[in-house]
Amino acid sequence: MSTKTQAKPTTSKKSGGVRPLGDRVLIKRAEAEAKTAGGILLPESAKDKPKEGTVIAIGEGRTLDNGSRSSFSVKVGDTVLFTSYAGTEVKYGGEEYLIMREEDILGIIE
Repeated sequence: MSTKTQAKPTTSKKSGGVRPLGDRVLIKRAEAEAKTAGGILLPESAKDKPKEGTVIAIGEGRTLDNGSRSSFSVKVGDTVLFTSYAGTEVKYGGEEYLIMREEDILGIIE
């Protein structure tokens, strides 16, 4: 009989109890810049959504063919880069989050 190795899901109190499933990651998007490098103030409609955020919680990992779970490359607290249209926007407890697959994350900012 073999034992399955499972990564424990990690969640933060800041997530308000949202725990992503499988290989999904809960991300808090960074705030949009209020003004340009030249000092011009931007209205809400002109602000680009940032393509970076902080990992708030991770799921258990993708289920592999042998039944075990894969490990994540990111951890709670990492600042990550992702594509513009990655993930699903969710609102919980008055906060806005993104839930996306780990494969949608492009890199970790060190």
